Amino acid sequence: MNWKRKYELRGGAVLALVLGHVISALEVPLDPKLREGLLQPPTITNQSPKDYIIDPRENIVIHCEAKGKPHPSFSWTRNGTHFNIDKDPRVTMKSDSGTLVIDITRERAEVYEGVYQCIARNEHGTAVSNNIVIRQSRSPLWSKERNDPIIVQEGVSLVLQCHPPAGLPPPIIFWMDNNFQRLPQSKRVSQALNGDLYFSNVLTEDTRNDYICYARFPHTQTIQQKQPITVKVLNMDAINETMAALLNDTDFFGDSPVGERQPSFLVPTGSRSTKMVLRGEVLELECIAEGLPTPEISWRRESGKLPSDRTSYHSFQKTLKIAEVTEVDAGDYRCTASNDLDTVHHIITVIVKAAPYWRRAPKNLILAPRETGVLSCQAKGSPKPTITWSMNGVPIENTPKDHSRTIEDDTITFSDVQTGSSAVYQCNASNEFGYLLANAFVNVLSEPPRVLTPSNQVYQVIRDNPALLDCAFFGSPIPNITWFKEGEPSVLSGDPYVLHENGTLEIREAQALNSGRYTCVATNVLGKKENHVNLEVKEPTRIQKQPEYKEVERKKSAVFECRVTHDPSLIPTVTWLKDSGELPDDERFVVDSDSLTITDVTEEDEGAYTCIMNTTLDQDSSTAILTVVEATPTPAIVYERPDAPTDLELTDLRPRSVQLTWTPGDEHNSPIESFVVQYEDALHEPGVWQNLTDVPGSKTTGQLDLSPYVHYAFRVLAFNRVGPSLPSVPSRQYRTEAAAPEENPSEVEGVGSERNNLVISWKPLSGLQANGPGLQYKVIWRQKDVDKEWTSVTVANVSKFVVSGTPTFVPYEVMVQAENDFGRGPEPEVFLGYSGEDLPTVAPGNIRVQVQNSTLVEVHWDPVPPETVRGRLKGYKVHYWKEMSLHKHHPHQEEQQVLTFRDNKTHGKLPGLHPYSLYTFNIRAFNRKGEGQASTNQQFETPEGVPGLPASLRVTNINLYSLSLEWEPPFECNGLLTGYTLKYQHINKTNELGPLEEVAELLPNETTFTLLNLKSSTRYKFYLRAKTAKGPGPATTEEAVTIMHEAVASRQVDIATQGWFIGLMCAIALLILVLLIVCFIKRNKGGKYPVKEKEDAHADPEIQPMKEDDGTFGEYSDTEDHKPLKGSRTPSNGTVKKDDSDDSLVDYGEGGDGQFNEDGSFIGQYSGKKEKDTAEGNESSEAPSPVNAMNSFV
Repeated sequence: MNWKRKYELRGGAVLALVLGHVISALEVPLDPKLREGLLQPPTITNQSPKDYIIDPRENIVIHCEAKGKPHPSFSWTRNGTHFNIDKDPRVTMKSDSGTLVIDITRERAEVYEGVYQCIARNEHGTAVSNNIVIRQSRSPLWSKERNDPIIVQEGVSLVLQCHPPAGLPPPIIFWMDNNFQRLPQSKRVSQALNGDLYFSNVLTEDTRNDYICYARFPHTQTIQQKQPITVKVLNMDAINETMAALLNDTDFFGDSPVGERQPSFLVPTGSRSTKMVLRGEVLELECIAEGLPTPEISWRRESGKLPSDRTSYHSFQKTLKIAEVTEVDAGDYRCTASNDLDTVHHIITVIVKAAPYWRRAPKNLILAPRETGVLSCQAKGSPKPTITWSMNGVPIENTPKDHSRTIEDDTITFSDVQTGSSAVYQCNASNEFGYLLANAFVNVLSEPPRVLTPSNQVYQVIRDNPALLDCAFFGSPIPNITWFKEGEPSVLSGDPYVLHENGTLEIREAQALNSGRYTCVATNVLGKKENHVNLEVKEPTRIQKQPEYKEVERKKSAVFECRVTHDPSLIPTVTWLKDSGELPDDERFVVDSDSLTITDVTEEDEGAYTCIMNTTLDQDSSTAILTVVEATPTPAIVYERPDAPTDLELTDLRPRSVQLTWTPGDEHNSPIESFVVQYEDALHEPGVWQNLTDVPGSKTTGQLDLSPYVHYAFRVLAFNRVGPSLPSVPSRQYRTEAAAPEENPSEVEGVGSERNNLVISWKPLSGLQANGPGLQYKVIWRQKDVDKEWTSVTVANVSKFVVSGTPTFVPYEVMVQAENDFGRGPEPEVFLGYSGEDLPTVAPGNIRVQVQNSTLVEVHWDPVPPETVRGRLKGYKVHYWKEMSLHKHHPHQEEQQVLTFRDNKTHGKLPGLHPYSLYTFNIRAFNRKGEGQASTNQQFETPEGVPGLPASLRVTNINLYSLSLEWEPPFECNGLLTGYTLKYQHINKTNELGPLEEVAELLPNETTFTLLNLKSSTRYKFYLRAKTAKGPGPATTEEAVTIMHEAVASRQVDIATQGWFIGLMCAIALLILVLLIVCFIKRNKGGKYPVKEKEDAHADPEIQPMKEDDGTFGEYSDTEDHKPLKGSRTPSNGTVKKDDSDDSLVDYGEGGDGQFNEDGSFIGQYSGKKEKDTAEGNESSEAPSPVNAMNSFV
C-alpha cells in the first residue's frame, strides 16, 4: 500500500507573530484614542530626500511633516541661517505641516538652490529634518563639433566616442540611426558604461553614415543627439584603389587583409585595475576586448564564488553587476577574453567602502518620573563614523548641563528623570561618504495602566498546541502584568504557563482542561486595570479512513474514501489534489463529503491523489496512488441492466431516521453508477412509490431521514449505463410516531375580493407534512395599528377563509398556524395583507397642458389624495381624442385613445398627434378595482406643421419649348396652405443633373402651371412642395422630355435611306467582325494584338479594360454615358416624338427592371445592368437613325 500521511498545525505562525512584538522599552501604542490624550515631543514623519533634484518647469515642493502633542510649529533654515518665508511672496507653507511650496513660474529655479533644514517644535522639544540639498536638474546642449568621416580597414577594432554633456542627474546613453532605430549590438559591437560604442573588429556591413549617440535626461524628459558619425569600412582592394590614386599607384596596404589576431583589452587597460564601490550600491565591472575572431568574455572571483542571487551579466557578458554590495564582496575579480588564438586576463581589485548605516538607531524613550533609561545610537561605516549629539536641534555641548544624563560616545544614560525634562535628541553619524541623522525623544510621563486588548476576546486553539493569550498594555511606570484563571485563586506561573514581556500568556501544550475564562491584571503605582479573555481548546482533525492504493481497469470507476473525525464545533471542508495540483475540470471527477469518485478512468488519470481536510484552525491530509491498467480482453461483452438489489435490512432504528442496507445484484458488465431508494406511505398514499434519496454506486448503505406519522416501506433500484434495474422486494414496514406539525402553511396572503372583506389564503400541508391525525389550521388576524387583540378561527380541509365586514383597503396582520391532535406547529410568521379595494372617489385636479410641438403635448396634474384612492394606486390613465381638424375643409373626429402612466407619475406626454387639430382629454386615477371619476374634459390645439406630399403631380401638354404641370393639394395639409414652391432642373445625355431653377411662388389655390422657354428634346425633373406657415413639406417629383424638332427627325430619316451610308455601315460592320476574330485568336494564344500593344504603350487613365462578361470593348465605350441616375428615369430611345408626348410612365420604364426608390420616385432602366442599357438603349420602332448609328462608334 503506497500512501503518505501528513498532519499540519498552524500554531507556530501565531507564536512567531506574537513574540515578534516583545518590547524592550516602553513605547506609545498605535491606538489613536490613547495617543490623543498623551503629551508628546515632535517626531518627523515625512521629509524630502537628502539630495533633491528639482524640475525647473515645476514648482519646488520640499516636504516636512511631523506629529506631536500639542501639534508642532515649523520653521526652516537655508544654508545654515534662518529662512524667513514671510518675506518671500513666492514661498508658502502648507497648513498643519512644514511643507514648503516655492512658485518659480516667474523666477529662475537656481535662485532657490541650497541646503534646507526643517525644524518642528512644541513645548516638549524640537525635532529637525535631514539637510535637504536642493539642486536644479540640468540638460545642457551638446557642444558643437564636426565629425570627420572615419575610414577603417576591415577587421581592425574601432571606438566611437560619445562624450555626452554632464547633466544633473547624468543622462542615459544609447545609439540609434536616423530613423530612430536602435543600432544592433552583439558580442562584437557593444556600448560601454561610459556610452562609447566599441567594435572588437569591423566588417564591411558596419559602413553607414548615421551612427548617432543620444542622451536622455530623465528629469526633464529631453533627448539630445550628437552629430552623426560616418564610418566607412574598406576591404583591401577598395583601400588600394583609393590610396593608389592619391599616392601614384603605390601599394599602400599590401595584398592581404588584416589577419586574425589574439585578444587584447580595450577597457580596462593593463593587467590590473582597482574599483571602489559603496556598500548597498550596484557594483559594475566592465571588460571590452578586441581581436579577430571576436573574443568571448568570462568572469570569476579569485577568492570565492560569485553570489548567484545578486549577480547578473549584461552587454553580452562584458559587464558584471552585483546588486546590494556588502563588505564581503571586496576582493579580486578576474576577467578573461579568449578566441581561437589566445587567452588574456585582467584582474580588478574591488574595494568596498560604506557610508554610515544603522546598527541600532535611537528609539523614542518614555520614562516615568525618577526612572532610568538609555538612548543608544550605534552606526557602522567605512571609515568608522563619528557620532555627535544634539538636543532640540542644538549641539549638546552648547546646552545647559544636566546632571541626570551622562554621555559616553554613542550612548546617553538618563537617571532619576523629573517631570518637565522631556526633549528631542538628535544623533548624527557621519564619515566622508555621507551621514545619518535620527531624532529620538525622551518623554517623561505619569500614566495609570491601560489594557489595550479587546475585552472578552475568544481564543481558539487545537489541543496539544501552544495557546497565546494577549494582554497588550500601556502605562508609565511600566505596569506589572499578572494572570488569573476563573476558579483558580493563585497567579498563573510556572509550567505549563510562560509570561512574556509584552504581557502575553503562553500555554505551551493546551489541553481541554485549560479551556475557560482568564483575567489579565496590569498594575503600577498609579492604579490597576483588568481585562478578561476566553480560551477554547478544540479537538484535532484526523483522517480515520484514509484513501488507499487503487489499480483500476481503463474505462471503469475508481473510488477513494476519506473519512474524518473532528471537533463538533468545527466544520471541515474537503479538498482533493492530483499530483499536488487542482483536480482536472472534468465532470468525471465527483467529490463527495467523504469520497472522490473518478468514472470512466483513462491513463491520464494516473497519479497521486491527496485528500486535505481543513478547518479554521488545523488540517489533516493523506495521499494514495491510482494506477490504470488495460482491461483483460473478453469476447462479445453483453451489457445489460443490473439485477435488482436483494437482502434489504433496516438497522439503527430511530424516531426520525433509519439506516437501510442492501446487497447489489449482478452488474452485467456495466458498473452500477447509483442506487435510488424509494418509499411507500401505506397510511396516506398506499401503492404510490416516491424517490427518497440517491446513493452513489460505490455504497450499499443509505442513512434515511424520516417524517412523523408515516407507515414506511422501502425498495431500492440500481442504475448503470444501460438503465435501471427492477425494483427490489420491499423492506419490512417501519412506522414512525405521530408528532405536532413542524412547519406552517406557505404562500400565506391577505387580499380582499370585495370592498368590505379580507380573503386569507394559504397552501395546505400535504399528508406527509401533517405529522399526525386531525390536521387543522388556525387563522389569526387583526387590523394593523388599530386592533390590539387578535381574532382567530380554526378551520379544516380548506385553503382560505373570508373575513367580512372590513373597512375598505386597510392593512391587516394575518397568520396561519397548523395544528393536529398532537399539538400546534411553530410560531407562525406574520404577513401583511389589505382588505378589498373600491374605485377611487376623486379625479385628478389642476390639469395643465404644455404643447411641445405640432405632434406632441405634455400634460400635468396634481395627484389625488391617498385616502380617496381606496386601494393601491396603480397609476393614471389619460383618455384623449381628436375632435376636428382646424382646417376648414377637413372636419374629423377619431376614436378615443388611452395612455397609462404607472405609479405616482403626475405628468406624461401624448405623442403621435395630428398637427393643426383640436383635441379633448380627461384624466382618471385607477387601482386594482378599476378607474375612478374622470376629470373635467380639457381641450388643446396643436399648432401648424409642415404639409404632407401633394396628392399628385402630372405633366401635360408637352411641346417643343414648354409643358404644363397639374397637381392636387396634400391629403394632410397640417395647417393653412400658404402656397407652393416649384423647382426644376434639366438632365443631360449622361443622366447628370443640371443647376436647380426655381419658379416664382405659387398661390395656395393654384393647381396648374405652364413652364415656357424650355429647350427642345431635353429631359427635365420637377420638384413640387406645399407650404404652410411652418415651412415647406416634402417634395413630389416628376420627369418629362420636351419634343424633338421635326426637321432634325426628318433629316435623320432621310440620311438613313442613302446608299453611300448603307455601304459605309456594312464596311464598318465587316471591319469590326475581323477585329473581333483577331482579338479572339490573340487572346487564346496569350499574345497581344497590335491595337492592344499600342494602347499599352500609350495608356490613357480614362480608358477602361475590356469586360470579360460581355466581350465588349471597354476601351471605346463612354463610361459616362451609362452612369445610372438615382431617382430619375431614362426613355428606351434617345428621343420622344411629338405623337408620343402623352404616353404613360410605362413608356419610360418597360419590363421588370423598373422599380421605385424609398421616396417613391421611379428608377426605371438606369437602375438595371449596364449591358442592358448598352444593348437596348437605341431600340426604336422605326429604322435606326444614321446619326445615332455613327454616335455608337465614336
